[in-house]
Amino acid sequence: MGVHEHKQHAPSSLACAVVTVSDTRGPDEDRSGARIRELLTNAGHVIADYGILPDEPARVSAHLREIAGRPKVDAIILNGGTGIAPRDTTYEAVVSVLDKRIDGFGELFRMLSYDDIGSAAMLSRAVAGILGTTSVFALPGSTAACELAMDRLILPELGHIAKLLGHGE
Repeated sequence: MGVHEHKQHAPSSLACAVVTVSDTRGPDEDRSGARIRELLTNAGHVIADYGILPDEPARVSAHLREIAGRPKVDAIILNGGTGIAPRDTTYEAVVSVLDKRIDGFGELFRMLSYDDIGSAAMLSRAVAGILGTTSVFALPGSTAACELAMDRLILPELGHIAKLLGHGE
């Protein structure tokens, strides 16, 4: 079955968890997490969980394992902590639990980001992969970066990925 056939038979509504990784943001300041939830809802998906965690790798990894272990969470989208500053450890936390990486996600995200922010795009450590049968995406904390990733990469492929992982059958 080709990619177009997979997409035609993909589920149109998935249960998604949104996790903001930040040492400084609370729910009132979390514009990126709010925007991700809004884009998911507008696309017909359901928000199964939302939370804000400090940039502590052990807590982020444990939280990812716990969410992915739930029977009805199809995807997890994180934002924040993907840069190169000393406290940016989301990348390490995410890749430590992934069963498979989707390297093309980070490559395409940086390529698309280059059009907006130039050479600073190379500093992003956005990453995606699979944990069990749950897709995981880690995005920068910038609202513009989250919108780019959601609009151009995640939302167009979310159902397709879920179908390949056995969701919606």
